[in-house]
Amino acid sequence: MKTVALPSGERVPAFGLGTWMMGQDKAARADEIATLRLGLDLGATLIDTAEMYGEGRAEELIGEAIAGRRDQVFLVSKVYPHNASRQDAVLACERSLRRLKTDRIDLYLLHWRGNVPLAETMDAFMAMRHSGKIRHYGVSNLDLADLQELWKVPGGSATATDQVLYNLARRGIEWDLLPQLRARGVPVMAYSPIEQGKLIRNRKLADFAQRHGMTPATAALAWLLACEDIIVIPKTSNRERLRENLDALEIRLTTAQLAELDQLFPPPKGPRPLEML
Repeated sequence: MKTVALPSGERVPAFGLGTWMMGQDKAARADEIATLRLGLDLGATLIDTAEMYGEGRAEELIGEAIAGRRDQVFLVSKVYPHNASRQDAVLACERSLRRLKTDRIDLYLLHWRGNVPLAETMDAFMAMRHSGKIRHYGVSNLDLADLQELWKVPGGSATATDQVLYNLARRGIEWDLLPQLRARGVPVMAYSPIEQGKLIRNRKLADFAQRHGMTPATAALAWLLACEDIIVIPKTSNRERLRENLDALEIRLTTAQLAELDQLFPPPKGPRPLEML
């Protein structure tokens, strides 16, 4: 499994398992658990979730899926902005720990920016790291101006990642956010790397993939994985689709192929507001 370095030097899988919308359909539960367990078997040991996902049901599902295998897993979860105060963040984290059936979360993120001051959230995160409830902390859906403010508050410089929407069709972060993260050695965690399946149906990408002996999904993921500081977290509850997605790790896009994708999906020509789903 390819790995990406966090600012601390710890290396984590470059390919993780997303869980948005999991745990909400009882009929799908067995397939979702089986897919997560297959991912672990195949080396995708980073699992991303959030207290928002099914109001905790995704975390409960993960707790069941990783039973007996907790030490193999790098767990990522996220706190609601309205729960990100000094006291409420600790309580939210403790609820997530109970649902996940574990004593620590490896990476705990502020899901998006709300009304709680960033300094207060960092105080809570540092206290939880000190107590062992979390090992690393970071943010999600924060644009450059937010990050520049965050980096100035106590504890903000220890931010381990910014989880943002990033894929071939959503390249806005390349103008200013991504370069600034790279300057600080902070990796991006790219959510919706296949645009919730929309890129699979994109004719330009489908034609590219066919010409080069790939599938649209593997081409989209391989483009992100060509970077040394991008973590992808596609979500699927289908085991065959998971195997297909993982095939992207075996693809090494050539310079010519990368240039062709730049023509098909041009990089930004100016600053853009951070996009979110």
